[in-house]
Amino acid sequence: MTAAAGATPGAEAQYRYHRELFPALHDWERTERSIVEFTGESGPSGLLGLDQMGHFGPQGCDLVVESLSSRAGTAFNGAAFNGAAVDLCELGSGFGGALRYLVDRLAARGIAVRRAYGVDLVAEHCEVSRRISRSQGRAEMAEICACATSVPLPDGSLDAVVVTGSMPHFPEPGEVVREAGRLLRPAGLLVLTEEVSLTPGADGPSAAFRASHPHGVFFTTPIAERVRQLERAGFVDVERHDLTTWAVALLGERLKVVRIFRGSVAGIYGEEAVDLIRHTLMAARDEYLAGRLLPTLLTARRA
Repeated sequence: MTAAAGATPGAEAQYRYHRELFPALHDWERTERSIVEFTGESGPSGLLGLDQMGHFGPQGCDLVVESLSSRAGTAFNGAAFNGAAVDLCELGSGFGGALRYLVDRLAARGIAVRRAYGVDLVAEHCEVSRRISRSQGRAEMAEICACATSVPLPDGSLDAVVVTGSMPHFPEPGEVVREAGRLLRPAGLLVLTEEVSLTPGADGPSAAFRASHPHGVFFTTPIAERVRQLERAGFVDVERHDLTTWAVALLGERLKVVRIFRGSVAGIYGEEAVDLIRHTLMAARDEYLAGRLLPTLLTARRA
């Protein structure tokens, strides 16, 4: 039985979409060999961000690392950065690529991660992530197959919660934000890279966008409502960073990589997957340029 069989409708929709987008990742060991042969580098930093890091790739993860590092002096009651390691969780972690990347980049900044929990609704995503983590000898990684609104971890057990581009995959984002507040210790940090999840008002994105970002898999929220969700969940010091100019340029560069190395990328992921990746990035960039979607970095602190 596959992970999708017998799953909730939401999990099944996410499973089918990502299976179509990245079928090769479900045969991770073969795919990893192909990626290493192409890039000459193993581990998450060698994967070009084309596999499991959303629209923003590793550059989006770098924004999260910078946010966590820059607020280190005031976060976590000041205790976690006085020699103690931190406990980190990513909600909507997928195949775990972003979380493994974050752990490595934080370590390079002198921030040790004691436990890194990847929470994802799709059982097969969690299983693939476990296989990757085991192959890389990552004892700190722990995959949890659960809904992001009901995570089986104790209240106040985490120093940081991050969402790297998965907010549009949550049909109840306000409940996800509430759950993040429950999981965080006082003064703990929440960092969200909102790639295709925020709109300026009640109007949603275009029909052209929906062709590659279907209803039932991608959900949007007005930006003012997201801020209210954070405040209702007990977050303070909410900071919004408009990423439009940065994101338009970034997606342009990612599209250039796909175009220049199309043959090699197709050899790894397949022709259909490459076309889907290209259409996905192009549609998102068009929405940014039209102002229908607002790429945003959001940070907040649990009171």
